[in-house]
Amino acid sequence: MTRRIADLLRNGQPDESVKIQGWVRTKRELKEFAFVEVNDGSSLAGLQVVLNQDLPDYANVVKRLNTGASVAVSGVLVASPAKGQRIELKAETATVYGEADPQTYPLQKKRHSFEFLREIGHLRSRTNTLSAVFRVRNACANAIHQFFQEQGFLWIHTPIITASDAEGAGEMFAVTSFNLKDVPRTDAQEIDYSQDFFGKPAYLTVSGQLEAEVMAMAFSNVYTFGPTFRAENSNTSRHLAEFWMVEPEMAFCDLGGNMDLAEAFLKHLFKSVLETCPEDMEFFNQRIDNSVLATADNIINNQFERLTYTEAIALLEKADKTFEFPVKWGLDLQSEHERYLAEEVFKKPVIVTDYPTEIKAFYMRLNDDEKTVRAMDILAPKIGEIIGGSQREERLDVLQRRIQEQGLNPDDYWWYLDLRRYGTVPHAGFGLGFERLVQFMTGMGNIRDVIPFPRAPLTVEF
Repeated sequence: MTRRIADLLRNGQPDESVKIQGWVRTKRELKEFAFVEVNDGSSLAGLQVVLNQDLPDYANVVKRLNTGASVAVSGVLVASPAKGQRIELKAETATVYGEADPQTYPLQKKRHSFEFLREIGHLRSRTNTLSAVFRVRNACANAIHQFFQEQGFLWIHTPIITASDAEGAGEMFAVTSFNLKDVPRTDAQEIDYSQDFFGKPAYLTVSGQLEAEVMAMAFSNVYTFGPTFRAENSNTSRHLAEFWMVEPEMAFCDLGGNMDLAEAFLKHLFKSVLETCPEDMEFFNQRIDNSVLATADNIINNQFERLTYTEAIALLEKADKTFEFPVKWGLDLQSEHERYLAEEVFKKPVIVTDYPTEIKAFYMRLNDDEKTVRAMDILAPKIGEIIGGSQREERLDVLQRRIQEQGLNPDDYWWYLDLRRYGTVPHAGFGLGFERLVQFMTGMGNIRDVIPFPRAPLTVEF
């Protein structure tokens, strides 16, 4: 029976007969034997395999076992005399499944830039850094489900194709069945969407929130975790055109309950990943960003500071620092402002609440002052905003007014308004960009390196 290398490194004992399968990371040939490091993706470290000349077809096997080749090895575990490894595998049989030409295989034993690795996205997951990223990503995704499932939330699958713009920003990918070389037109020469697949304009979703609110009105506590899309022509290290969002929605919940859940959620994720992937997190701390473990500790072991937007603006105005972007009540906080509050003022995560109405979405609950809404953002050191959410507007008349004030068509939200007509309740929720979280957690410099197949402007290769 094949054993995973991570299991063998933790639990394997000398004299055990085992079989492993994986890819060759390195090979070192000596006069009478060879050392090969094999990795199967289950751990950062590989398992050293010792091939002696008594191995069947020794010369041919060793010749074919170059970096990148795939292999199955059966043998006996022995105590390793080398430093840094407890056991190694003495090979009795070795089968090469697929060779890798050392002249053309692009991943050799040297450091490659992340820019280069993005050009070979079909192979980059075999590197130490990217494999560590995707193990952390997996552990983080598992922790998300664990957190919500243990709290009795229902996981729901919201639609990827939608007719509404949840954010009101208009940066959406259109979905159509039209032949773009022959798009039907009306007499007024406008696009005749009545002939399209859905009979009206349709788009890839920017958020599952509105549909999550529908389900929360039946199941109380729900969450979405799936892909979302933004047609934002932004070539930065923080933006993707396709990314995953985590969006819980809670009925019978106000802003206070929303903040409590979001704080507990972040603490759980960091704690769980540290417990599940200690080797990978230590790797990031040593090779990528030496504050990764300290950042995780800051999240886990501090009570988040809470203050209003108005209080935050006052602190920024008094700051003995020159900001690139202006600080003024009514303007949105920029990343430099968010990081100043989290890193220099409070030195821990901060939750800012009650933002001006004009800079937030139509669905956020209007405060009694009619100037602010019950919004909240969690700001973290090193990254700024990591979670955004709000108490939702549950009053029909106020929601109708807010939709009109933002220039949206109420007819597009008839079903959303119906939720306020039939059994409306106070409710709240938040959104977390999954890739931004993984980037923050690992210290990786570019968000394109924390998703297996990044989608960005002019980037759709793999």
